Amino acid sequence: MNDAVDLYLAQWNRERPDLDVSPMAIVGRMNRLQRFLGRGVGDGLAEHGLERWEFDVLATLRRSGAPHRLTAKELVRMSMVGSSAMTNRVDRLVQRGFVDREIDPDNRRRVLVGLTDEGFELVDRVVEDHVANEARLLRGLDAGEQERLVVLLRKLLLSFGDDAPEEVTGPGRSSPE
Repeated sequence: MNDAVDLYLAQWNRERPDLDVSPMAIVGRMNRLQRFLGRGVGDGLAEHGLERWEFDVLATLRRSGAPHRLTAKELVRMSMVGSSAMTNRVDRLVQRGFVDREIDPDNRRRVLVGLTDEGFELVDRVVEDHVANEARLLRGLDAGEQERLVVLLRKLLLSFGDDAPEEVTGPGRSSPE
């Protein structure tokens, strides 16, 4: 059975037989998957009244561990969003009552962003459905295929320099030793 990318490749091979279009077989499929997966994740979060970016910020704070507070700089470093976009996102989450801001007692020039009780309860509830939704989206691959794909995708990401940043410990927390 062929997918849409097979058709595109066949068309390019017919029109430009001199060109090796084999990279399109991977990049084209990854682009199409990103759209399907993005839509599926977005639809799942919308059932909880959340946008993908809102869940991303809330989940970043939740997985950071107690006290679930990070500086704006740490939030930016742990996501793929610029500082002005993060400011806008935090502003909107403050308006919804999911996060708050406070002056860092250890450095009055820094502002800490933290989960409110409502934000904590929401993200804890939503993450369970989110993980189940992602598992549903990946059901076309068995467990072994998923494991192999993880290894290959990690290798590709590392080739772009996308290695894990040092763990953000946040104010009041010590670095793991």
